[in-house]
Amino acid sequence: MHYTANTLESHWMPFTNNRDFKANPRLLVKGDGMYYWDHKGGKILDGSSALFCSAAGHCRPEIAEAVYKQLKENDYAPPFQLGHPASFELAQKVIRLTPDGLDHVFFANSGSEAVDTALKIAMAYFRAKGEGQRTRFVSRERAYHGVNIGGTSLSGMVKNREVFSGIMPGVVLMRHTWLEENRFTKGQPEHGAYLADDLERFAQTYGPATIAACFVEPIAGSTGCLPPPKGYLERLRAICDKHGILLVFDEVICGFGRTGKPFAAQAFGVTPDMITMAKALTNGAVPMAAVAVKDDIYSTVVNAAPEGAIELFHGYTYSAHPVACAAGLAALAIYEKEGVFENAAKLAPYFLDKVFSLRDLDIVTDIRGYGLLAGVDIKPGKAPGARGTQIQKDLFWKGLHVKFTGDTGIIAPPLIAKREHVDEIVRIMRETLSAIK
Repeated sequence: MHYTANTLESHWMPFTNNRDFKANPRLLVKGDGMYYWDHKGGKILDGSSALFCSAAGHCRPEIAEAVYKQLKENDYAPPFQLGHPASFELAQKVIRLTPDGLDHVFFANSGSEAVDTALKIAMAYFRAKGEGQRTRFVSRERAYHGVNIGGTSLSGMVKNREVFSGIMPGVVLMRHTWLEENRFTKGQPEHGAYLADDLERFAQTYGPATIAACFVEPIAGSTGCLPPPKGYLERLRAICDKHGILLVFDEVICGFGRTGKPFAAQAFGVTPDMITMAKALTNGAVPMAAVAVKDDIYSTVVNAAPEGAIELFHGYTYSAHPVACAAGLAALAIYEKEGVFENAAKLAPYFLDKVFSLRDLDIVTDIRGYGLLAGVDIKPGKAPGARGTQIQKDLFWKGLHVKFTGDTGIIAPPLIAKREHVDEIVRIMRETLSAIK
């Protein structure tokens, strides 16, 4: 098929310069393992796991077969007052991976929905406890928590919220954790734990009994990989415990092995009250998300409702969709059978060493990384983000997909990657960045 702007115009694409894209489209028509193929026949190494979701690589036959089988047996089951076996099985599989005590799972369809679900669960929890005055939420500058109104309200990336004025009230943002003195730090930075004290300051400013929850990405992902400073998450946990505030980890990007552990909560040794997850839950094959909650949250909400009544008036038409559950079960089976998380942990030191080798380029202003996730900051061009957008396009035509946010490239290969894939990612990055004048 010949692709022109006219043939593409009907689709209003998300987070895309539609005019530029449709003038010179970059279409992915096939995937297999670590690679994509474009509509011109070019082979593209996937350096960002698509959008950080294809942990086991692309087009896994085990997932395709599970989805096909499920579609033939039970294509859809209403999730309200009815159920199907696969959702309960998947929930059991998920809680085997989450930290101890997070033993209940609510299914949604995207990371954005998972965040909004966590917001509503927090509200329901405190209402059930007789603390309905806790309506304030704390998030962070440079945070990304999806694009629904709740997640947009929590987000601290300016372009994601400046047009949308109808956001939730009562959200305050802590400072982000990027500091000048932490440039080119591999792993957790030494400086910045004190930034968690912003939460304590908000508690004293607004009253601790007004704050419901603090939402953080353990590693800020979409903004360009900001690992937490040493002691930072521990301090947030302590402040939340002191004031009865729920701590929510948004692990949509760093969950399911990206840090070498099932969840970043385990990698950093800090257990939150809720974890939002999506993306790699189904290896990106079918939209699905989930919120894992502590037993106390679940039991408090459920037991506060009258006998015979619905306890939480929340859910989606496609919550725990049978096909998504089948994909999730197949994906988790692959992760376990092939030791995908263990491979990520083993490869991470080599990956970080190779990515950090780019620091000698004049155009590179900072590199950060943890596990199989790294951010590479580039000197801005004529306008913020313009150079990063062009680099992403240049990389694509040179055979590499790397997601850019503004002028930051976010490298996060599938967790099945080998050293030769890392070498190729860094080689193409170096060639492309070196050619920029």
